[in-house]
Amino acid sequence: MSSSRMRGRAATVAALAGSAVLLAAVPAFAHVTVQPGSAAKGSYSTVSFKVPCEEDNASTVKLEVNLPTDHPIASVSIQPVPGWTAKVTTTKLTTPLKTDDGTVTSAVTKITWTGGKIEPGQFQQFPVSFGPLPDNTDTLTFKALQTYSDGNVVRWIEIPQAGQPEPQNPAPTLQLTAAAGDSGATPAATGSPAAAPPAAGTAATTTASGSNSDGTARALGVAGIVVGVIGVGFGVYGGRRRTAAVAPGAGSSAGAAGGSPGEGPSAPSA
Repeated sequence: MSSSRMRGRAATVAALAGSAVLLAAVPAFAHVTVQPGSAAKGSYSTVSFKVPCEEDNASTVKLEVNLPTDHPIASVSIQPVPGWTAKVTTTKLTTPLKTDDGTVTSAVTKITWTGGKIEPGQFQQFPVSFGPLPDNTDTLTFKALQTYSDGNVVRWIEIPQAGQPEPQNPAPTLQLTAAAGDSGATPAATGSPAAAPPAAGTAATTTASGSNSDGTARALGVAGIVVGVIGVGFGVYGGRRRTAAVAPGAGSSAGAAGGSPGEGPSAPSA
């Protein structure tokens, strides 16, 4: 196999590898999600269910969000969304909830939005106020059903598992964090030794919460683009070198300058 063909194949493989890395690094933005993705335990928080329209030839016309029944929420308020009508379904609780305002015997278990449209390539947010959020769990899962104008229904009901790849249709999940003042830090009065400052010349490393996954995805995307560009450039460069090597007249000129192989210098005339 000629070196030019090998260079061409190497360029193609590099470009394909770069494209594969880039595609793998792109996060999935088309899921139905909860925004923001976290809230404090025991708090009253407003979140939005972000719904994108993934179909090319159909609009989203209905959204059903099921609230968890194993950790019911006592108070639910819905912010009006222009063009949409919200219907609330309540269910009697097997175990009543005791709150600061009294005992709650029923809770909202489903919210259904209809009447509007989310066109292809667009998204809509549906804000809801919850509270107080439970303090005996770390996550709340809201299974959702998205209905399109062509009758197709996408069921966002799969529960993500720690250490496992993200499922194809994950349910919107709200992470519950420790309430303010409940960090579990040991007071200074207990006599616990304070953490020693970092040694001279050693830089302290800090990581912003929630940025790791986005930073990794962007880094991988940039790496994929760079690898692809290098592969294409390598192939073009190899092609140009091969073209220069076989240019017309190049071989004959070299032969004329050097003479025939084995021919020695001409003897001087007498």
